Amino acid sequence: MTEVKQVPIGQGLFKVVEGKTSLIVTHCKSCGDYFFPKTFTCHNPKCKEKQIEETLLSGKGKVTSYSVMNYPPPPPFVPPEKYEPIPCATVEFPERINILGMMEGCQPKDLKIGMEVEIITGVLYKNKNNEEIVAWKFKPV
Repeated sequence: MTEVKQVPIGQGLFKVVEGKTSLIVTHCKSCGDYFFPKTFTCHNPKCKEKQIEETLLSGKGKVTSYSVMNYPPPPPFVPPEKYEPIPCATVEFPERINILGMMEGCQPKDLKIGMEVEIITGVLYKNKNNEEIVAWKFKPV
């Protein structure tokens, strides 16, 4: 059996260390704001010093909003033959940043505001080369 190659959806978005997934963010040491995806400067217009650093976001947060994708995302996403609706959530992290992502390990009916989730990596689709395209997702804790 051949091993399927996994390819990240983009470079520099997330990192897996010892089985734990973290999002790579920019933190401004001057004003305290966080930005995802990471950036080259602080985007807070009130920030004067803009002293940024790359860091990893904490792994757990709480759902602040959610929705369900009842239709497949556009290409390059390759939907399975039988498409199932995908629950998505906006998650607020302790660093005061909200990130949108697909949910895994729960049905749309199970989504609740305030539920605790953790960041994981998950397969989005297989491309024409039979590689698994992976991205960050959220899973209930």
